[in-house]
Amino acid sequence: MKVVLRNPRRELDIEGDASVKDVLRRLDIIPETVLVIREGELLLKTDRVADSDTIELRPVISGGSR
Repeated sequence: MKVVLRNPRRELDIEGDASVKDVLRRLDIIPETVLVIREGELLLKTDRVADSDTIELRPVISGGSR
């Protein structure tokens, strides 16, 4: 599968089918720090990603107001 990361933008290839949780573990990324998107759809940690899929990891950005 192709994994597109943001900030900075880069692409990685990972072999095999896996759950989102397993992909993030392989990349040493804390699940709560990113949104995982496939074809415009937000994925859950338990969703499966096929070897032929492209997923995008976007950092979670939060802020508050004063």
